[in-house]
Amino acid sequence: MEYEGNFSVSLTVGEYKEEVFRRRREEGFLGTGYDWTSLALVFLTEKQPELDESIDFDPEADTFCAYSSDGEALKTFALAFKAACEDRKLIQDLFSRAELD
Repeated sequence: MEYEGNFSVSLTVGEYKEEVFRRRREEGFLGTGYDWTSLALVFLTEKQPELDESIDFDPEADTFCAYSSDGEALKTFALAFKAACEDRKLIQDLFSRAELD
């Protein structure tokens, strides 16, 4: 979505990849937008450091939201993060380093 020169992508959390968060539920991870942001930050730092300064996050309890003034950077991030989420081994490895917000 584009709004006032910024682009955003969002995910209503709850069911998608719930099993990833379930593995660390005893640590307090519930699969909220904040937890998704923690996971996305690990992904961005390790897999796309060149985009680190271009992508920002604005999570809520029930929504994960990434945004940027650079539409192409956001698209690159979103597609790569989605692909990583579909790779069970990779996403579990990345999530093992996520920090509870």
